[in-house]
Formats: sequence, structure tokens, C-alpha cells
Amino acid sequence: SHPGTEQGSTLLRFTVHLTALINACMLYFFSVIGEPVSINWFSPQGERIISNQRVIVHTEGVRSRLTIYNAIIEDAGIYRCQAVDTKGQSQEATVVLEIYQKLTFREVKTPQEFRQGEDAEVICDVISSPVPAVSWFYKNKEITSEPNSKYIHNECGACMINCLSAVVSVPPVLSVPQQSFNATADYQESVTFTCITSGSPDPQVTWYWKGHVIERSEQYVLSTLDGGKSTLTIKNIRQGDGGPYTCHASNKAGSSESQLFLKVFVQPHITQLRNVTAVEGSAAMIACTAEGEPLPEISWRRASDGQTFTDGDKSQDGRVEVRGRNGKSMLTISGVRLSDWGRFDCEALSRIGGHQKSMFLDIEYAPKFQTNQTIFYSWEGNPVNISCDVKSNPAATMLWRRDRFTISSQGTSNIRIHTTEDRSLLEVTPVSDRDFGRYNCTARNNIGARYQEFILAQADVPSHPYSVRLSAVSQRLVTVTFMKPDSHGGVPISYYIINYKDTSSQDWRTVRSHGVQIVLANLEPNTTYEVRVAAINGKGQGDFSHTETFQTLPIREPSPPTVHGQRGVGKAYRLGLIKQDDGGMPIVEYIVKYKTVCMLNHGNFSHFCGSQKSSYFFSVDIKLLTLAILLLILLDPL
Repeated sequence: SHPGTEQGSTLLRFTVHLTALINACMLYFFSVIGEPVSINWFSPQGERIISNQRVIVHTEGVRSRLTIYNAIIEDAGIYRCQAVDTKGQSQEATVVLEIYQKLTFREVKTPQEFRQGEDAEVICDVISSPVPAVSWFYKNKEITSEPNSKYIHNECGACMINCLSAVVSVPPVLSVPQQSFNATADYQESVTFTCITSGSPDPQVTWYWKGHVIERSEQYVLSTLDGGKSTLTIKNIRQGDGGPYTCHASNKAGSSESQLFLKVFVQPHITQLRNVTAVEGSAAMIACTAEGEPLPEISWRRASDGQTFTDGDKSQDGRVEVRGRNGKSMLTISGVRLSDWGRFDCEALSRIGGHQKSMFLDIEYAPKFQTNQTIFYSWEGNPVNISCDVKSNPAATMLWRRDRFTISSQGTSNIRIHTTEDRSLLEVTPVSDRDFGRYNCTARNNIGARYQEFILAQADVPSHPYSVRLSAVSQRLVTVTFMKPDSHGGVPISYYIINYKDTSSQDWRTVRSHGVQIVLANLEPNTTYEVRVAAINGKGQGDFSHTETFQTLPIREPSPPTVHGQRGVGKAYRLGLIKQDDGGMPIVEYIVKYKTVCMLNHGNFSHFCGSQKSSYFFSVDIKLLTLAILLLILLDPL
């Protein structure tokens, strides 16, 4: 037989019914239109047929021949010829083979003798395929009777004849077009299994999953179609739906089954990742467990610097290492440091997708003191705050001790304690020398205890400044500079006082300065002055420095002004005067003279062309003279 074709390389599917007798030789031919890569025959059981002594497959180009020698009942069923083209597409044709068996009487006894009065049972044992029709005749006359029994009266008496006809049944033959299926869980996907059966009588198909019969439900849809086709549709596939499914066909002649496999892919999902608390210096182990099909690969990311770690990675310092297998990854940090504190991200990736979760690594450590100042100064009646600053995890409790005795948190008459989460302030107001000395701050948590000693010392007034120098002496100004005292007395210097007077006076004039340089103004010209400096802190005023002497300059003529000019608009000319040394007395007026000159030889001044003119500006306020005096001169036209 040859299949019909369409244009191109399309392979058409068709079915051919053939019949044969037992022990006969069956020969099938198929031709394929197109350019097939391969042509294969499949038995009714769905197995690819490989040539042997009785069954031979012969393929030449686009033709394939299947020959069955000495056909038997078990050879009956549906045979498939499958062709695959160069594009990987497959088509198939089927052949339905029915085996006919000749009528055969078995164990027929003749003649049969019976005693008078006995019931005679004549057995008709006939085998054939298809099922034979059995007729009984008595004296060349057909016997019509009820099924299975008949009473006949003759001269010899009554005789009973039973004809039990054996019905010939064909065992189920089962095939599946596709045995393996893939699906992704939780995406509302569906998969349909198909099972094709043949046999006589028609087989009953039952579907099994993991040994349990599948019943109709919202998830399972069972259908029976023409041509012996049965389908099972699995809807809304979930992760647990994967595995082997069995199509079981049975009738009176026997049973047959075939297994189909559903592989369910599952997106990665991190199932275990917890926050971890570790003690400084110990080892921290962070576990991340993920599931999915296929199993995902797990990687880590440290949020503090963005560094990533995968299986087998180590940090540069060797403290961080990652090991993983079978969907579980362990990140180990040895010698935990405070810098390891923070967030770590676990990411599970596969070709199906990815999932990420974060955890937090908390580091517990013993108290650490944050202040470097351990000596404080005060004096009787002056309160001072001794600060004990601590960092710890978990939070620490802080106690103050004095001479091995614990200071109550309620304090005493001259001592108070103010405590916050990470700081304790000991406020001491000394009333006598006994209040000065050593104080101890002890911080404790469940990791450990630390203590720090503080000293409360008596403050003193500053020592005297030194290296007093005088510079930029003029008629009315002098600049005084000096060096800070070697000792501030334990208390910061608040300011300096500068005393000065002329040598003929007994009264000192005083000015304050917060720096080590000051300008003394409003001095008298040509006068000798004395200067001394002292520092003042919270305790009081220290000693004066060595007294220095200087003399102001005498009154003299002012220095010539510096001028610069700029041509104005029209007849105006703008003249600027830069402030100069006034010689010790205020400048009362400026005299400005101007004259007309002739311009010859391309701009060179050669001789006077006109009379001299003068313009006077009086009452110039020198206090208002900052950068320059601007004089506007009206010019005559040339």
C-alpha cells in the first residue's frame, strides 16, 4: 500500500486494515513522499521493531517493508510506520492487523454411545477467529432452541444436547504516541496523556498514578474517544504532580499497560534563611536552603561592599568561605569582626527563574570605651561631668566606683549619675580635697566586662603667657603678639587680658582678647608705653607676663598719596586717591592741581598750551576713606 501525499514534504497519516491467517506470511510496504531522515516501525506494544528471524524490517530510501513470517494470534494489533523529516517533524501511518484462525474442532468423539434413559451431552468445541457461528442439526434438520440447552424426544427417549460455544477474544494492544512530558508548576499549565488501545472485546482503560487509580475531578479530566483512544488531562499542574503515570487496558482476554512520565519544573524558592547572631571573634555559619526543579545554584552577596560569593569561593583574607550541595549553601565567617555586621543576600538561580532573600548578621561584643579623655579638672564648688562612653552589643550596664565602693545610682549630696543607653555621666561638685582622685567606670554585658579609670584633679589658674612682642608701631597703633601659657591649669583658657599704660601714668588700661594677637589703638604719638599679658580660665586669672615697653612715633607730614585716574564721560575725569599714612594726624584736606597740555608727535607731551588752573576740595572725612577718594574734575575743552 502507498500513502496519499500533499504538495511539499508533508507526510500524511492514514490507517490500513489487513487480515491474515495463522502461520501465514504477512508483507507490508510503505512509501514516503519527501526526504525522510529515518523510517521506523513500532509494534502494537509501542516498541520499535528490530529485525529477527520471524519479523524483518527492510528500508530502501523512501520505501520500507515489514515482513512477518508464521503469523500468530499475538501478532494482531496496530502497527505504526513513523517517518522523521530533515526539520525534525514526524508523521506516521498505521496498519491494523487482524489474525484469522481456521475453524477447528477439538476433541470430537465419534461415535458417541449413551445408555437409554441417560442424558446425552454432545460437546461442540470449536475454535476460530473471528468468532464462529455454531448450528446444530439432528437428522439433517437444524435444531432451533434456547441458548445452551435443548430437549429432544424420539423413539429412544429424551436426549439433552448442550452446545457451549467458546468466544475467541483478542488481548488488548496498547500504544502511546508520546511517553515523556514537561511542564512548569504554578503557571496554570495543563498536560494531556494519550493512550491508544485495540482488542476484542473493547478494552477498559484505567489510569494510575503512584499505584492509585485516578478518578475524575477538577484537576483530572478523563475522556474516551473513537478509535480506541483514551486521554488523561492534568490541569493546573503543581510541583507534586510529577512522576510516572500508567495507562492500563484490560478485557476478558488479558491486560496491557504502558508508562508515561511527567517531569515538572519548579521555579527556585528559598525555603530557609534566618538571621544569625555571632560573638566577635567566633565563627558565624549562615545557611541558605532552596528548592526547585532543576535544583538551583546558590550565590551570596555582602551588602556592605557588594562582594559576591559562590560555591568554593573564599575572601582575600580567607575568613569568608562558601560550600554548598543539593540545594543548600553554607557561608562561614571565621574570626567574626564588627565590620562583618550587616545584611547578606542569598540568591537561588536556575534556567527556570530565580529567588532572592536577605538575612542580617548581628555581632555581639563586650563593651568598648569610646573616650580618650581620662583626666578631668575642677575646683571646690565647680561641678564637672566625667563622661563614660561605651559601645556594646547587647547594651551594657554601667556602674561607678570610688575607692572600691559602688556609687549608688541615686547619687550623693554632691554626686549625681545621669545614664543613657551608651553613656553614663558622673557629675561631681567637689566640696573638699577628698572629692578629688580616682573614679572607676565598669561596663558589663553577657559577653564580658570592661572598666576604665578616670582622674578628677584640682584645677589651677593658667601660667603666664610669654614671648610678648610689639610690631607695626605707628603714631597711634601697635600690634601685640604673645605665646600661650605652658599650662592652662587643667581648665580651658577663657580669654586673655592685655594691660597697657604710658610710663608717666599709674593706671593700667585693660582690653580682652580671645587670641594671641591684638592691635592697641588710640595711642598718643611720641609716647612711651608699657604692656603686659595674663590668661584667665574658670579657676581665675594667672600671673602677668614680663612687662614690655615701646614708644609711638612722632607726628610728621603725611606721605604722598597714590593716585590713579580714569577718563569719564564728556568733560569729566575720575581721579582715585589711595589712602596713605597720615603721619599721626587726621588729613583735613587734599589739594589737587591740574593743567592743560598739548599733544604732539602721536601722543607725546611736548609743551604747555594754556594757563595753569587749580581746584580745591576741602573737609574730606578721613574716617570714611576706605579704599580710595574719588574726585570728579571738570575739564575745559581743548
